[in-house]
Amino acid sequence: MIVLDPAGFDGVFPPADPGFLIPIDKPAGWTSFRVVGAVRKLTGVKKVGHGGTLDPMATGLLLLAVGKATKQLEGLLTGDKEYLATVVFGHSTPSYDAETEPDAEGPVAHLTAETIRTMLESRFTGEIRQRPPIYSALKQNGVPLYRKARKGESADIPERDVLIREAELLDWNPPVARIRVACGKGTYIRSLAHDLGIALDTRAHLGGLVRTGSGVFRLEQAFFLPELVRKADPNGKTGLPR
Repeated sequence: MIVLDPAGFDGVFPPADPGFLIPIDKPAGWTSFRVVGAVRKLTGVKKVGHGGTLDPMATGLLLLAVGKATKQLEGLLTGDKEYLATVVFGHSTPSYDAETEPDAEGPVAHLTAETIRTMLESRFTGEIRQRPPIYSALKQNGVPLYRKARKGESADIPERDVLIREAELLDWNPPVARIRVACGKGTYIRSLAHDLGIALDTRAHLGGLVRTGSGVFRLEQAFFLPELVRKADPNGKTGLPR
């Protein structure tokens, strides 16, 4: 299967049969579905899928499969992911990130790099139990949870097992921690940030997220989306932002 390389891409896409992959550096504010729509316009191929949703506020590696390559998406989804997470201590939010207003506060004076590092190693590494956030695309009775959340409705969301291979504290500048996370399928970094705050006797939320790896692919291999648009659509016929 062909994987497009930003360095060698001349604006001409390979044929959809047998298909190809486009690694994208997703911009902040874009949904994963919007990126799929942009690639459909650029390639002229309707059969496009992505290998693992990124929240709108998140940036980083989003794998797009075009044409028959979509048949290999299931295999891509099972690969480990790697993230750089910015965790802000001192208050939590209903969405577990910065998209909603704070709903609870907690102290931060007792936190140190060592206490955070120790908690990550002891409680948030290996196979752990995690409850997904209600502001998520998971469905109950066919309805995405985020729709219930926006209506102010509650939902009974069961915990599930997820695998966190590594959770490394990179920097502590109170009240903000930067953490590198390598994890398995289905892990919510927003839930990790929220749960970490509670475990440390305070509150926390996810202030920013960058996906740096997905399976064997790295962010360094990805197209900056505006650059892909400029090369594939030099005359601006698609109307996509550059």
